[in-house]
Amino acid sequence: MTRGLSIWLDALRVLATIVVVLSHVAYPRFTRGDYIVIRELNLGSDSVILFFVISGLVIAYAAQRDASLPRFAFNRITRLLSVLAPALLLTFALDQIGRHLGPEAYTSFYNPASLGEMLGRGLSMSNEWGPFERIRLGSNGPLWSLSYEAGYYALFAAAFFLGGARRLAVLTLLVLIIGPRVLLLMPAWLMGVWLWHWVAAGKADRLSPGSARVLACAGPVLYVLCQWADVPDTLAAMTAEAVAPLNYRALLAFSDEFIWNALLGGMAVVHIMGMARLLQGYQRAHPRVRWWAGASFSIYVTHYPMLHLIDAAFPAETLARDGLLVVGSITVGLVFAQVFERHITDQRRLILSLAARLPRRRPVRAL
Repeated sequence: MTRGLSIWLDALRVLATIVVVLSHVAYPRFTRGDYIVIRELNLGSDSVILFFVISGLVIAYAAQRDASLPRFAFNRITRLLSVLAPALLLTFALDQIGRHLGPEAYTSFYNPASLGEMLGRGLSMSNEWGPFERIRLGSNGPLWSLSYEAGYYALFAAAFFLGGARRLAVLTLLVLIIGPRVLLLMPAWLMGVWLWHWVAAGKADRLSPGSARVLACAGPVLYVLCQWADVPDTLAAMTAEAVAPLNYRALLAFSDEFIWNALLGGMAVVHIMGMARLLQGYQRAHPRVRWWAGASFSIYVTHYPMLHLIDAAFPAETLARDGLLVVGSITVGLVFAQVFERHITDQRRLILSLAARLPRRRPVRAL
């Protein structure tokens, strides 16, 4: 992966993270509906699809780099759990404080799950999987996407590292466990996987600078045009009609816009294809972009319970509180990243060091 493409992906991750935060701040229960246009355009959910495309690309790159299932699984599991485990504990703590300060802030969009249930469902990332009852992890609604991501990681690992009958058996079992609802958003993630193989094969080199500029601009322009033409709403209406008399939102939950999300994934891929060519020789380091990107996961998994706590602690709805909701939730994520996310390498070394000290079973000698 070239430096230019890597930096651009980091910049997109930062942008998507900030948009997600702003989209949640824009809920009327937090800011009176003053910024409802962000909600009406559904920018937060669209940003999650951008995350999925980038994730598919990065995971495909990581699989080639790791070259073995044990190494890949170790890196992916530690990456997720090193941030998710403390985030769940923080969510539970913030929710308890917030409910004490202002219980009215937790009358909706909150599930009073026990700490044990939150850790069990959260750490297994199964809270959105098919066979189980869907649950919200306290006030931390955005964690739904990690349940999707974990399912995609597992399916990809089985397809990439296994073979023959074992691959088929594991994939079948995973599909049954993860369920169709989660799989509906997987096309966008798989587009990211395809994009990495396209980049790795050197096909960006074959694009002319003019063609690359067209592709880089085409993705965002198409997105704006689709929003102007109400394409997401039209597709949602088609979905509602197709599953009537069932309520399509209740049936599909976070996958209720799966057709639009697939189109959105295609737009993101087109844009990144162009940027991959345009940034081939780019060598600037951009440490600030890297620094913010290194906290994007932390901001994503901590901002929502912090919004609820601020809402409970400062019930008077003012412009000053609007600013506190944005700055406070992002600041907590930055501090959280400094403590946990930025130390993933040290955490992995510690785990491997402890594992090396464990006594190994002696091989049983044949009699």
